[in-house]
Parts: sequence; structure tokens; C-alpha cells
Amino acid sequence: MLIGVNGVGVALIASGAAKAWLLALLAAAIMLSFAVERLIPYHGPWNVGHDDTGRDAAHVVVNEIVVLVSLSVVPLLAALIPWTGPWPLAVQVLAAILIADVGVTLMHYASHKVGALWRFHAVHHSVKRFYGLNGLMKHPLHQSIESTAGFAPLLLAGISAEVAAAAALAAAVQLLLQHSNADYRIGPLKYVLALNEGHRFHHLKWAGIGDVNFGLFTLIWDHLLGTFSYDPRRRFTSDVLGMAAKPNYPTAYLAQLAEPFRASGACHAEAPQGDPVMQQQTT
Repeated sequence: MLIGVNGVGVALIASGAAKAWLLALLAAAIMLSFAVERLIPYHGPWNVGHDDTGRDAAHVVVNEIVVLVSLSVVPLLAALIPWTGPWPLAVQVLAAILIADVGVTLMHYASHKVGALWRFHAVHHSVKRFYGLNGLMKHPLHQSIESTAGFAPLLLAGISAEVAAAAALAAAVQLLLQHSNADYRIGPLKYVLALNEGHRFHHLKWAGIGDVNFGLFTLIWDHLLGTFSYDPRRRFTSDVLGMAAKPNYPTAYLAQLAEPFRASGACHAEAPQGDPVMQQQTT
């Protein structure tokens, strides 16, 4: 997924193919993600809908439209700040990913610390299972804020529309992998790449326990922030996901869009006492 899907995306862009091919490629990646989740599931019950599939599909469609609209302004900005990198397209895309990772990670971190941001980010943390569509299950305003934080420096530098499109595809693929129910392993790379093996810890529902592993593409900034966490003893089920402080968070799409405008309060509740896995994380 990281090399193949993104590699095909870069090749399509380099060949001058229409952007619609990138949407077709993303659709293929989603179907591939679902297939692998059923071949090697981490937790079988997560492959069964929790009355959330239609809602999550709505989130994906709306948020991808937001991304497409955002990409449409890139050529206008590039005309104001013309810049063409001296490196091959693939190298420019990789650089864009690493730069965007900084902004998105820091905004994600802030979204757990600043109440006004958390109210919108809470939509994403209301999930009770891990599967591919969770990644884009976000309030569109928060999706826009995070994307702006990640891509604004690139836009100010005059990033090309081609590099922006490839980076947007990479972000969508990353979110698929990061929230996948597939039980794949990446060995020591789990300490560097922000994939599902580490990101599950971010969705633990208790105060302090789930405020870890904020990275989108990498965990580099989590190591620097002191927010990296991993414990091989932890097994995840729906019982440990969500928001303990808000167990009855709305589940319908329109209700979730409205909730941030009236919600307040803490993002998590304290973890139960006596569970050594909850009370101590191996870092």
C-alpha cells in the first residue's frame, strides 16, 4: 500500500493522467483494505458493521470532497508563488509528506489539549471499532484545520498541484492503513511508522492513556514530544475504544456534525484502577 499504491499514484501524475484516475486508485485501495481485513482480521467482530458503515461512508465522501476542493486552489497559489523543485517528482512527494507530517501531528496534539479543537476532533474518537473507513471519519471542519496545518507551509512554498495531489493520496492511503483491522506486523518499524499497530493506543478511551501516538505518517514527533507509547501486552476490543467520558456520543452523521457546537467537557475519563496495562505503557 505504501509503496505500490502511492507509487502508482506518482506514476499516473508523472504521466499527465487525469486526476480522476487518482480517485479510482483510492477506491481500489479501499477495496483492497477491506479484503485484507477479512483475510487476516485483528479482531473479527470489527468486520461486522456497528450501524456505522453508512455514516462513515458519508464522512469519507464529504471529507474527500473537501480535499478535492482544496486541491483545486493549489494551481492558483502556485501561479502566485511559482516554484519547481530540482528533484524528481517522487522525491518531492516524499519531502512534502515529511513536512506535512510535522504540521498535522502538532495540530493533532493540540486538538487533544485545546477544548475548542477537541470538540470537533471528538467525532473521530467516538469510533468503537477499527477498520479502514475510520481514518476519514472526521468532522469536516477539523479535517480542514488539520489539512491546513499540514499543507499550509507547502502552499506558501509554492508546491505544485501534482505534488499536492500525490501527497493527498498518500494521506488517504495512510489513514486506511492506520485504522485498518488487518493484523499485519511491521517489526521494528512500528517505532517509526504511524500504522495501526501503534495507532490503536491512540484510541484508548481513558485520560492520559489515549493521549499518545499522534503522528500521521511517522512517530518521529511523538518520540520528541514524549508521547510515543507501545505495550505488546495490550489487546484491543470495542470495550476499550471511544471516549469514557462520553459513552453516549451521537452516532448519526448529522448529529455528529452538530455535536461540537453544543458539546463541552473532558475528552476522556480516568482509567480504572488495578489494570497494569492501562496504568503503565512500555515506551
